[in-house]
Amino acid sequence: MAIFWPDLDTEAAGANLRKSIHFARRALGVHDLIQLSNDVVALAPGEDLEIDTELFEAAQKVALGSKEPGAHERAADLYTGSLLPDDPYAEWLNGPRSRLQQLYAELLRAGSLWQRLIVLDPTDEQAQCALMQAALDAGNRGEAIRQFNQLRANLRAELGVGPSAAAIALYERALALAGAEPESPSDQIRASLAWGLVHLQSGAFDKAGEIARQTRDLALGAGLAREVGEASALLGLAAKMQDRWRELFRSEFIEWVRAKPTFVQQVFDGHLCLSEFCLCSPSGHGYVAEQARELRAVAVDAGSTAGAALASLLLGEAALFSGELDQAEQFLEEAERLLREADAVAGRVLALERLAEIALERGQNWRANRLIQRGLAEAERSWLSPHLVMRMQALVVRAAPTPEKAAEAILAGDRLLTNGACQPCSMALRTASVIALAEAGELDDVDRRLSEAERIAGMWHGGPWVAALWEARGVQRRAQNKEVRALAAFDEAASRFEELGRPRDQARCLARMETPN
Repeated sequence: MAIFWPDLDTEAAGANLRKSIHFARRALGVHDLIQLSNDVVALAPGEDLEIDTELFEAAQKVALGSKEPGAHERAADLYTGSLLPDDPYAEWLNGPRSRLQQLYAELLRAGSLWQRLIVLDPTDEQAQCALMQAALDAGNRGEAIRQFNQLRANLRAELGVGPSAAAIALYERALALAGAEPESPSDQIRASLAWGLVHLQSGAFDKAGEIARQTRDLALGAGLAREVGEASALLGLAAKMQDRWRELFRSEFIEWVRAKPTFVQQVFDGHLCLSEFCLCSPSGHGYVAEQARELRAVAVDAGSTAGAALASLLLGEAALFSGELDQAEQFLEEAERLLREADAVAGRVLALERLAEIALERGQNWRANRLIQRGLAEAERSWLSPHLVMRMQALVVRAAPTPEKAAEAILAGDRLLTNGACQPCSMALRTASVIALAEAGELDDVDRRLSEAERIAGMWHGGPWVAALWEARGVQRRAQNKEVRALAAFDEAASRFEELGRPRDQARCLARMETPN
């Protein structure tokens, strides 16, 4: 009972246990299959039970010590997927579920079952490199290139994560195979981007920035829009690691709106995540608003629709955070119109996201849902869709009309929170999920979710996400009937929001304090 209901006293946990046994018996249709005697619950005592996890673990252990062909594959066939997937929020399942998955991965690695390992973890470089090597050994240049591009896509260049030097070397071997077709510009550009990411990860930020600029020039010449954006993202990440992204963004913005090249919007897309990151910094959104006003004037003077749209988006977001909903709506509607004219998908989705937030603030859920659906549909068109869909899914959770719909939205959101997900872009979804679960009384998994969100919020060293998690912690404490601790958490959140110049967020936390459980 302490595992299943750690926050309940013995009497309340016992009542939950008896209720659970009642429903389990009814579902099974056989009363005596589950027996309760004093403090012991037994399943089919005296019967021979066959348990799938035990069968898998036994077969896995045998296979690891076996040299028999096919032993690893036969054992792997016994792994039927994640443990009890219909109960994703039960915290007590996290340990057993993770352990079984690790045993499965160990088995696949030992048996060189690389395709299955990639299904389990698409970012596993050992598996991808093994398949690339096998393709090269078979003279299948195209398959080796396909595997590399799959790995590169899964690792996500815009997050600063790319293939290892070993994987890039295999890719370049595939490109250089004798008798093969000449290396295409896109192949050369992808290899260059991958090397730039290697330098970024090794701390050679100047070199990474140099490669990013060279690669972007190549991509512009080849007409490769996505690669222009990825190279811009790499350049921005290198600058951020040197604490000079704001200066870079300003100079890039002015240079590109005046030059007005074909792919100016892709250049801006490469900076979107970093601009959103800065909006949530401890210094607040005031600096971003000040810079955006300057840049908007530059864009209007240069006749750049894309530049004016991006500046209006930033001004709208800053006004929203400042609690000025009417002004925010005006800027964001202008931004959405200009971004639609420029076919700037990623920026438009962000504008729709913020307009939906305003609708939720005003209690206009019907309008928020329309904006959310438009945003989700548009997000699928962008190379930044993993970021954008995750952000919109946070609003799906917030706008859910019932706890049941919220649970469905949270489960859909959990599928987006993969190992390679953008952590800053995941914060709204993580926070909304915690609050929705706590308000519904589903507390089993809240602590784990909060701990993970708090780890990510540490990237900002303060700021609104830290305040939001204090608020979420307060909702959790209230659901646990720990009112004193809940009030303290809400008070801390309100104080932090006040310091950041976010009056509506502050007012919401104060209102929570005035409506005790």
